[in-house]
Amino acid sequence: MDRVFVGSEAIAAGHLTRHELRRWYRPIYRGIYLRKDVTPTVRDRTVAAWLASGRTGVIAGVAASALHGAQWVDADVDIELVAPNTRSQSGLIARNETLAADEVTKVAGIRVTTPARTAYDLARHLPRGKAVARMDALGRATPFSTEDVLLLIKRHRGARGLRRLRVALPLVDFGAASPKESSLRLLLIDAGLPIPTTQIPVIERGYQPFAWLDLGWEKYRVSAEYDGDQHRTSRPQYVRDHRRQRKVENLGWINIRVINEDRPHDVVQRVTAALRSRGWRPQAPKPAAAPR
Repeated sequence: MDRVFVGSEAIAAGHLTRHELRRWYRPIYRGIYLRKDVTPTVRDRTVAAWLASGRTGVIAGVAASALHGAQWVDADVDIELVAPNTRSQSGLIARNETLAADEVTKVAGIRVTTPARTAYDLARHLPRGKAVARMDALGRATPFSTEDVLLLIKRHRGARGLRRLRVALPLVDFGAASPKESSLRLLLIDAGLPIPTTQIPVIERGYQPFAWLDLGWEKYRVSAEYDGDQHRTSRPQYVRDHRRQRKVENLGWINIRVINEDRPHDVVQRVTAALRSRGWRPQAPKPAAAPR
């Protein structure tokens, strides 16, 4: 028995004795087991949560986004599911919420919230920055319609977290290739800079792009990109990036590279200075209407 299973069912079927269960297996959730020498994946823990609900729960939230193909989901993330008769426990969050039939689908035999409902839940239950990054990743893997999410707001009037949802949803951009890119985009928007375009193609000659810039402003030929650890740990990647950067600059782009150690204020200053050098000016605030 290499994957998760219900301990009582395995004993009843004669696959294991109680002694063998205690010796060779460990519980992930109450009554749900996995071999001690196996490190559980997010998939294992998702299946375990579903089994813990008596196979009646619906996987939701971050775990649902992972089932739909979203990346950047750690193996130890809390598994959320909609299961009125299931109690929360360490690593498992059970919610008693209303789900319509068209808000549930199946992935690999497990009931899971649809992409639109998953986005709806992510935005209601997470802080804005994390919610946007999670929805970006979900939409990149399985595009969903923001209109469908807005319809869920109308359907579930009075649900908790709708204010959060209304703030986060307009900021979603499926072009973000990582949570760091999502955070960088939000940092620049919050600083009052124009909303950037994501995944901008750069063409040197012919018709095929040689680069896709993380985010930027084509009108001003200014872009910003987040450099992950692969740029530091891989020499071949470093060389490719250096050559790519020179090509981008030769075509008239100011391409600002951002690393994890950069201070947010400094990043904003660098991008603002680049935009100003290309003619961008912040819009003056509209004057308040005169009292009548």
